[in-house]
Amino acid sequence: MHHLDARSKIILLLVYSISIFFIDSWEGMFAAAALFVGALLLSRLPWGPVFKVALPVYVIAVFTVLANAFLFKYGSFAFRLEGLDRGFFFAVRILLLVWASLILCYTSTSTQLTDALASFMAPLRRWKVPVDDVAMVFSIALRFIPVTADEYLRIRDAQWSRGAPLSDGPILARLRAHTSILIPLFVGLFRRADTLAMAMDARCYGLPGIMRTRLVEHAFGGKEIAITVLGSACCIALAVLW
Repeated sequence: MHHLDARSKIILLLVYSISIFFIDSWEGMFAAAALFVGALLLSRLPWGPVFKVALPVYVIAVFTVLANAFLFKYGSFAFRLEGLDRGFFFAVRILLLVWASLILCYTSTSTQLTDALASFMAPLRRWKVPVDDVAMVFSIALRFIPVTADEYLRIRDAQWSRGAPLSDGPILARLRAHTSILIPLFVGLFRRADTLAMAMDARCYGLPGIMRTRLVEHAFGGKEIAITVLGSACCIALAVLW
């Protein structure tokens, strides 16, 4: 998985993401989850950090379940069993999409992602589109996902050790306590962005009239084609059968 061409992994993630939206049964969702588990096993990534990084997404998943399970109407609400089932279905779909994206981020370097995106958008150079700059922006955004999650966990543990009531007391008190995490988190992200901008500027990135070169040219060979076709066929089969 780590040595697979990034273009193949991006194509597989795109097909998997599209196919999972066509699945409308729990059987198909379990099959999609089995595909994700298979990819995770092939990547040989530690399960704990992968699932821990997606911690902020779990809040969205819980909100999705609650929003579908309860019907709010005219100042009252009612519990609906079919809404609970639909909420869990949507939550699992969101989690699978995020977890699959994390496999791509953890098994590909930022350079590989940049080269892959630039390769996909190469035909746009005819219309003077800054392909390399756009690819660099996308790759930095992808790589900052696990960085942001790690920074969140580090600040949360630091605030927890200082006695912040992150898991004690009423919900409003917990939300107010989380402001002690969000503020330093955003400050740290802006500091990282400023450091990255200065590093790119020091390396003369973005000078006009200079084409970017690659240290290693990756060839999309027969192995990548076979894996891409086989994986895409499995994802399409899920969408068609379920």
